[in-house]
Amino acid sequence: MLRITILDGDEATRLTLEGRLAGPWAEELRRSFDEWVLLQSDKKLIVDVTDLTYADAAGKQVLNKIYAETNADFVTSSPWNQYLATEVMNTDIDRKSREA
Repeated sequence: MLRITILDGDEATRLTLEGRLAGPWAEELRRSFDEWVLLQSDKKLIVDVTDLTYADAAGKQVLNKIYAETNADFVTSSPWNQYLATEVMNTDIDRKSREA
């Protein structure tokens, strides 16, 4: 199960993810992100993965898409979610260098 919370501020939007980012929840996050882009694409995005406990390959792909399209800042609280955020950001950089 995944809980997605989107809080709009004046200058930034905070996307908080809690639980497991896997299976159908990855697609739900993709839909939520796509809706946000249509409405708020000019705002900075902060992705809070503090309470995210697991992400499968599909979940990581969605996080990678979010980072690639927004250059989002990640908020982490543990070695695992710090590793996840670093992996997502580095995967994006690796892909960009291969495309160049």
